[in-house]
Amino acid sequence: MPIPDFTGLLRQSDVFGHLDAEALAALDHQLVWFGLPGGRPLFKQGEPADAMYLLVSGSLGLFDGPTDLVHLIAAGDSVGEISLVSGENRHLTVRALRDSELLRLDRGAFEKLVSDHPQAMLGVARVAIARLQRRLRNEDTPGSARTFAMLPVDAEVPARALAMQLAMALEPYGSCAVIDAEHGAGRGSDWFAEREAQVRFVIYLDTRGDPFWRERCLRQADVLLLPAQAAQPARSWPEVTPLHPSRAGHRPRHLILLHAGRQPSLGAAHRWRAQFCGELHHHHIGNQADIARLARLVSGHARGLVLAGGGARGLAHLGALRALKEAGHVFDSVGGTSIGAIIGAGVACGWEIGEMTETYRRAFVEGRPLSDWTLPLVALTRGRRAALMLRRAFGALDIEDLTLPFFCITTCLSGDGMVVQRRGPLWLWLRASSAIPGVLPPVLHRGRVYIDGAVMDNLPTDVMASDGIAHITAVDIRADISLLTTAEEYATPPWWRLLMQRQTIQRPGLLSTLVRAAMVNSEEPSAHRRERANLLITPPLEHIGMLDWKDWQRAIEAGYLHTLKVLENQQR
Repeated sequence: MPIPDFTGLLRQSDVFGHLDAEALAALDHQLVWFGLPGGRPLFKQGEPADAMYLLVSGSLGLFDGPTDLVHLIAAGDSVGEISLVSGENRHLTVRALRDSELLRLDRGAFEKLVSDHPQAMLGVARVAIARLQRRLRNEDTPGSARTFAMLPVDAEVPARALAMQLAMALEPYGSCAVIDAEHGAGRGSDWFAEREAQVRFVIYLDTRGDPFWRERCLRQADVLLLPAQAAQPARSWPEVTPLHPSRAGHRPRHLILLHAGRQPSLGAAHRWRAQFCGELHHHHIGNQADIARLARLVSGHARGLVLAGGGARGLAHLGALRALKEAGHVFDSVGGTSIGAIIGAGVACGWEIGEMTETYRRAFVEGRPLSDWTLPLVALTRGRRAALMLRRAFGALDIEDLTLPFFCITTCLSGDGMVVQRRGPLWLWLRASSAIPGVLPPVLHRGRVYIDGAVMDNLPTDVMASDGIAHITAVDIRADISLLTTAEEYATPPWWRLLMQRQTIQRPGLLSTLVRAAMVNSEEPSAHRRERANLLITPPLEHIGMLDWKDWQRAIEAGYLHTLKVLENQQR
């Protein structure tokens, strides 16, 4: 059997690509080819560094601990060279994510290469510096997926049509091939490696229910796509791997619910999700736009929208959304805090801008949700009007029923701190996310106490980024609202003196003080969270009070005009 020539692969690698032909030829004779089955470790954390590796085909993952995937290594990338140079033990575990082929360069051969060709060290230095810079910028993410296993729950699911539509939707981000049992059954790992090298994405599709082919699909996949017909009774998948995160390992699991109509069926996601345990993504698919969104989400090209809290000033979100829609911006995931969560939920429902504006005008301006004053044993208001307002707007929707993936931020005073809500009654968690301490009573749920998420995270771009969203648009209702006074005092004067001084001395009001105090804690972290946004919009709203709902039109107009200006500057 002839010895393969790897010089072409070496020329494309970051570590060795700068070497001259003589050095590459010398290196080629020192490399040892071997195969590594999917799931098998290449080396483990704490082991001595005795070699470096170049990935020819397949995929490797760097793990910190048993399951925490730090970075994904694609074909052409190297691994292990930094520990080889430093002489330290391995800092991370590297495991084959699917059947892979590698080239091994032992320590002795590497040291001889550096001795004969000192410029070889330059490539290692470049790789080391690049990885350090990614770490410092918090950009060392697992990486985007390339291979998908589409495994329907049963043969009744139109999986082939879905796979072909998804492949077309992936084309803007790279070529995509669909391989089914007819083409792939009985093939060796080299055949699959060759097909994966020819295109950017591969969808491994099962339509027959053949357990051997489904097992091959699982071994080859970076991501598991699990389609089911939403209206059918929920049932378990034929194999155990998709159902348990311990078996699926690092691979994200995406439950794909196919709907006959545009709107998701109420309760379908809850029923089907009950078949799984652990972290699971789900998607409602009713038309081509939903498939395009699925393609962006699973391929690492999704666009997220994050909306901040800010009381009445938050109505500026509606103006910003109008300008963004006019400019053609489309969002695949939505998150927010307080009123930002409430307006974001409308986006996740698929409401049009005009519908949202009218709904929130009636809710906040006419509905006056903070007008049910009570004896302030818990808060200044009962919170009943606010709850009724949210229930009228969103009805019986669960967060899982929303068209777009959605989360809102709450603060748990029972020891949990910031809690990201992704499941359960939508109105309830919106009510909790907007429970301004002292103004609205907290939400008491299953023995725990929840208040306004703005106390911990008023602009949750960090949560959106951790979901793997590539581009984040954030609308921040800045919390730097200064409460100013013309008084010099340490105690409140008698009521009759307050009335006399009302026109001459400026004092902060009770509601303004409570709302402002609720946001102070999140201000310093928000500066960092603003930096996480790819497109940041901060409308000037100093002329609008935090509870001045009567100024709703001015708030919307300010958000609209400012967003137009930001988008115009971005195009220059």
